[in-house]
Amino acid sequence: MKTLTRFSNALMERFLPDPYIFVAVLTLIVFLLGLGLTDSGPLDMVVHWGDGFWGLLSFTMQMVIVLVAGHVLANSPVFKRLLSSLAGMAKSPGSAIILVTVISIIASWINWGFGLVIGALFAKEIAKKVTSVDYRLLVASAYSGFVVWHGGLGGSIPLSIATADHPFESIMGIVPASQTIFSGYNLFIVGILFITIPLLNRWMMPKPEDAVTVDPAKLEDPIDVEIPEEKTPASRMEDSVLLSMLIGALGVVYLANHFVRNGFDLNLNVVNLIFLILGIIFHGTPRRFLGAVANAVKTTGGIIIQFPFYAGIMGMMTASGLAAVISDAFVSISNEHTFNLFTFYAAGIVNFFVPSGGGQWAVQAPIMLDAAQSMGADYAKTAMSIAWGDAWTNMIQPFWALPALAIAGLKAKDIMGYCVFVLLLSGIVISIGLYFF
Repeated sequence: MKTLTRFSNALMERFLPDPYIFVAVLTLIVFLLGLGLTDSGPLDMVVHWGDGFWGLLSFTMQMVIVLVAGHVLANSPVFKRLLSSLAGMAKSPGSAIILVTVISIIASWINWGFGLVIGALFAKEIAKKVTSVDYRLLVASAYSGFVVWHGGLGGSIPLSIATADHPFESIMGIVPASQTIFSGYNLFIVGILFITIPLLNRWMMPKPEDAVTVDPAKLEDPIDVEIPEEKTPASRMEDSVLLSMLIGALGVVYLANHFVRNGFDLNLNVVNLIFLILGIIFHGTPRRFLGAVANAVKTTGGIIIQFPFYAGIMGMMTASGLAAVISDAFVSISNEHTFNLFTFYAAGIVNFFVPSGGGQWAVQAPIMLDAAQSMGADYAKTAMSIAWGDAWTNMIQPFWALPALAIAGLKAKDIMGYCVFVLLLSGIVISIGLYFF
């Protein structure tokens, strides 16, 4: 395994470009595939790209806030002590790898945004405690837990079809979570991944002399807070603990009311609000909070620039019918026994170009649900096959790794060599769960 991971890492470091180059090349590939496999002409594909380019603006802002709010919260004195205390449980590089993987899987199963941020923040804190651990593998382990998100409580597809008036209710009805998230095959997949991914990550540990470590001092994010020379009414407000507590109380009351009314509804907006409100409270004063925000914003450039290009790719994939062509190709070679398996593989491929669970469901659901009806396949399992395909290839798709990489201060090529093996393991486990259960 050490030989294989060394080879994989060398390959990624040599050939995997910056994520912006990756999305630029992906854009050209989709453009050419659209010309070759659909009826769209060159101008049509350009129009599809331009029309879709700003389609992820609200989601991009949500991801920016995830990153900024997570950074702000992590740099608060209270949260630093909490993470430091948890990180103290790791006594060796091996235990550090297993611990960060387990925490990441649990957090991602609860909510994908929560898992992305908490996993990366926890990895940084552990690296300060266990200085001999390979930092690349540690961050890859934090990201590897993300593979379970669509089989968990925050899965957008199972939550969507469990909601009244969802777009495909006339076809499949309302599907309760007992048939998706808490079904036997889904619990089998999550359970096996929970056991095997930490062990796989531990198995990939390099020899001590080959480990790429990091200076703990470089992992600190000092907050630059300018102290005014003269006390003025404005500066006193900026240093007012009372103001922070009042705003914090407003957020806490809203969140409490939200959970009382809606149950455990931990969507991305709620996660962001939790992070922001706790950041405001834990930093104590507006001045310190704003200093932490200014420090965190520096890490958001990749998301701001690259997400519109992914939206353009999604525009070409959907408007040209290219996503439907890929899905139809897998349906054509399926039968009643292999249908869910090939649905999973098709979703995994489409996810490279449409890296949004909701967007992918909108594109693939009409095709796959129609095929499921003709083959007598279970609608709920068809939906979860698409959901797991969407989550699966995230392991080698830089789109979702960007927030974690920004927090950790690494590049995609630093972790993807390890993530390839998580992709292989999870692909086998998910395939077994969908085919045999």
